Amino acid sequence: MNGLKKNSREKNKWLKSLPFLKEVYQEKIEIDRPFEQIAASFAQDRGTVLLLSGSSLDCSRYHILAVRPWLEMVSKKKIVSLRCRGKTINIQQDPFSVLQALLDRFKINDACFDLPVHSGLFGYFSYDLKNWIEKLPRTCRETYLPELCLYAPSIILIQDKKTDLTRLCIPVLSHGTDLKMTTGIIQHNKDYFFDRIKKNVKTKPFSINGSGFKSSLSKPEYITCVNKIIDYLRAGDIYQANLSQRFEAGFSGDAYSWFLDLFERNPASFFSYIHAGDHKIVSTSPERFIKQTGRTVETRPIKGTIARGKTKEQDHENGVKLTQSIKDDAELTMIVDLMRNDISRVTRHGSVIVKEHKRLESYENVFHLVSIVQGELEEDKTSVDLLKATFPGGSITGCPKIRSMEIIDELEPVNRHVYTGSIGYISFHDTMDLSIAIRTAAIVNNTVFFSVGGGIVSDSDPQKEFQETLDKGKTLMESLSGMVKKEGGDKAKAWVDGKIVDHDQARVSATSSGFQYGAGLFETIRVDKGTIFRLEDHVLRMNKAWESLFDDTPPDITWEDVIFSLIKENNFEDKLLAVKLLISKDEQPSGKKVFLAGFARLYTHRLEMLNKKGLDLITYPYPRQTPLADYKTLNYLYYEQAGRFAMHHHADEAIILNPDFTVSETNTASIFAIKDNTVMVPESDHVLDGVTLKTVLTILSNKGYDIQKESIPKEMFCLYPNIMLTNALMGAVKVLTIDGERIEHRKEICSMINGQLFKI
Repeated sequence: MNGLKKNSREKNKWLKSLPFLKEVYQEKIEIDRPFEQIAASFAQDRGTVLLLSGSSLDCSRYHILAVRPWLEMVSKKKIVSLRCRGKTINIQQDPFSVLQALLDRFKINDACFDLPVHSGLFGYFSYDLKNWIEKLPRTCRETYLPELCLYAPSIILIQDKKTDLTRLCIPVLSHGTDLKMTTGIIQHNKDYFFDRIKKNVKTKPFSINGSGFKSSLSKPEYITCVNKIIDYLRAGDIYQANLSQRFEAGFSGDAYSWFLDLFERNPASFFSYIHAGDHKIVSTSPERFIKQTGRTVETRPIKGTIARGKTKEQDHENGVKLTQSIKDDAELTMIVDLMRNDISRVTRHGSVIVKEHKRLESYENVFHLVSIVQGELEEDKTSVDLLKATFPGGSITGCPKIRSMEIIDELEPVNRHVYTGSIGYISFHDTMDLSIAIRTAAIVNNTVFFSVGGGIVSDSDPQKEFQETLDKGKTLMESLSGMVKKEGGDKAKAWVDGKIVDHDQARVSATSSGFQYGAGLFETIRVDKGTIFRLEDHVLRMNKAWESLFDDTPPDITWEDVIFSLIKENNFEDKLLAVKLLISKDEQPSGKKVFLAGFARLYTHRLEMLNKKGLDLITYPYPRQTPLADYKTLNYLYYEQAGRFAMHHHADEAIILNPDFTVSETNTASIFAIKDNTVMVPESDHVLDGVTLKTVLTILSNKGYDIQKESIPKEMFCLYPNIMLTNALMGAVKVLTIDGERIEHRKEICSMINGQLFKI
């Protein structure tokens, strides 16, 4: 609690250091091309948010572009990061309270309800924010993306489709009473905007890889989940729950070009594009979640979907069929009641009404049933109060909401992130418009993922529910499926349990001893243009370790053939490679006892990557004493942590010490030194017998050097010249510094060793 109080004080202090919002400059402008093409000029900028209204419905009046953020709010892993004018603060606090503090700080009373927004925060609220509102189970795999991502733009462009007027809004932050400075800021932003839109931006290609889409759930798994929900329904736990599956594929190219393609195919009411730095959001949602204009609030839940007809007659028949559907009517009525209840928490008593029920709305591919619920916000309630009372939307959770969300978490394997969260804006002048983020995708790390789902009720047909998810994802999938990148044989291959598989399909059982306890071994081997270096020594070390650790005969594998298969399947015949061979315990009821794998990747020498002549070392402050150090086991976390320690302290490798503070090795290499004609090798009770070090010592012995092994304190070892590291991939490399102290070297020794090590 004390930590939270401290964070609260830090937040308040930081907020007080921020400027006030003084005014908002507005100007009517003319644009010479479609709004989305103007937005293309800013599509590659972090913090750009585009909200397009793509239909002729009454909720589709404005196009809004928000660019050049002066403030950013990101909530991730219980930390809220605020950045303004180059200053950043990270605080551990409820993101809703931080959001309220920002809205209070920048509140402007200059109401302008002829515009939906002229200043505020634009971005997304992920579905996972529910955990800040209700105490819910957390059993899904994380996406490692923000729960909330909002930007306050310096420039907002708004086009009214009804009047065809376009206005430029520039929020002006307080600068005392200096009118000249205010005028200069406005002009600077105007110049920036008009300069950026001078040139048309051409669309760029986009594609998914040839493997296509993969789902988080197989069809049998999805059907099993539907049946579990039906069991909950029959037991009286819930009346309805929404279940979804997530699809993902490799993505390359331009996300905004994909967004434009989708907009052309199916212009729905709440199209959105967000550039959030390391990820982008593309949304084609038809559904409004919450709209606020002053004290008036509105929600428009959607339930009921049917495909458009291929003929005019069939189209009419389908519309009538949907409006007369008892199932869809029951679902929509249920969700309307839920939303009425949610809104009533923060609205004036008796003000909530259902303005319209079961309106039939037509879209490019489907009909939907929509209801409109309105109310009047209580005087002491805010936009944030309204958001917390209603989030996430009942139309995409179920009823009762909390129990439905618990079941969703139980059955869906991956956090939903932005899917079924909300996208839009929350202003500094008591307006808000957020969509339900359905038919919404995220692009991150060359991967695109999106989810589709539907409401499950007691008479749902599991087969039809599965098909409905495919139908709902049709536009997103078709847009990308027509742009499949031909990969040929470029996809990485691995060797697993006796067969070649796609690298991303290499799997190990989570119940195996190898996975749970690190009961396994690996070897890393250098291969250059088909020449395998010291394979026999590596395999001998691995096999002897297997016999010693597990008192068992090692797997009888001709690893040379495995490596040549990997080279051939990956077209690596003329490449420099790092090959990893792996064996681990994997006792299964089927009689399987061992997991076997081989991997090959292109190798670039560390010194080349770092653009250095050698490596800088730092002492890892946690000495090691374990007999497992004699072996190259999968229980490798200690060395991984030592490497992270080195990186965190701006070094390349960590020196591993014995309990008596004598030198043992580094986190990835053997270590030795040469003084005059003597090679000094640190001795340890337990240390890996380096294959490459053994070869190096043979080379030096043949050159007339005396090999000496003894226990050496670190302080004494650091006084030696010509300290070097060796491993299978790097060969021999110079140590430049240890704990900041420089090491002297004779130039010819290291190059001589490597010349002998890697003779082809």
